Amino acid sequence: MTIKLMYITNEKDIAQLAESVGIDIIFVDLEYLGKAERQKSCKSFISDHKIEDVSRIREVISKSKLLVRVNPINPGSKEEIDEVIKRGADIVMLPMFTTADEVKQFIKLVDSRVKVSLLLETAKAVENIDEILLLNGIDEIHLGLNDLHLTMELTFIFESLSNGTVDYVAKKTNSKDIHFGFGGIGRIGEGDLAAKMILAEHYRIDSKMVILSRAFRGNKNFDELVKNNWLKEEILKIRDEEKLLISWDKEQFEKNREKVIEVVTKIIEVKNEESLVHSDA
Repeated sequence: MTIKLMYITNEKDIAQLAESVGIDIIFVDLEYLGKAERQKSCKSFISDHKIEDVSRIREVISKSKLLVRVNPINPGSKEEIDEVIKRGADIVMLPMFTTADEVKQFIKLVDSRVKVSLLLETAKAVENIDEILLLNGIDEIHLGLNDLHLTMELTFIFESLSNGTVDYVAKKTNSKDIHFGFGGIGRIGEGDLAAKMILAEHYRIDSKMVILSRAFRGNKNFDELVKNNWLKEEILKIRDEEKLLISWDKEQFEKNREKVIEVVTKIIEVKNEESLVHSDA
């Protein structure tokens, strides 16, 4: 079974294209509460998606699932969740939770109408994972590495992959037969930490899903994504790589893991040196 690929967009033509090239989940992102403040120190994109986009994307896709990330639990959660379900979401995702109580509220608000997805991206949620996993009604958990590395005060976004945090959460989640995924992935052949190495880690820990990074869009418009089957070819590169990974043995995955730790360690060293230079300037 191939890993499920998620693509973030609120553009109808892009969503249709993504579906046509085999992307499994179209991702509409409504989260905005507290996000700008949290991520002010990094270059993360802050979504401008609107609730009306849920309906617009629903109209144009049929095979791909529609996932909607709502805001963290707040006084308006019931209204927001009801609205995105009414507009056709297949999966609703809760971000930035810290406790089992927040997750319990979310499950109750969704009320078995669609699938429940948790975006686990806080250090406190990692600490509370056992209590969270006792709850019934969780369909999937995705480990969000960007905010997680901020809340854990790590240096590099993939540090939680090299330090064992991803393995820790994956093992516990998979043991409950809840689908697990983590982070994002860039185009094959690119990335400070090579996309091939990250994909191999997904297979090693039995991850079921990954978000396609902005590298799969860049500054390209719809025509450029279609030209020469650009997006389709990039997705095929991932699927071809997966065909190789299926035949890997335990030793090959372990060697890749060791390489991941080595590369991440070097990246962290460089970033720390750069920080010292800037602080002395």
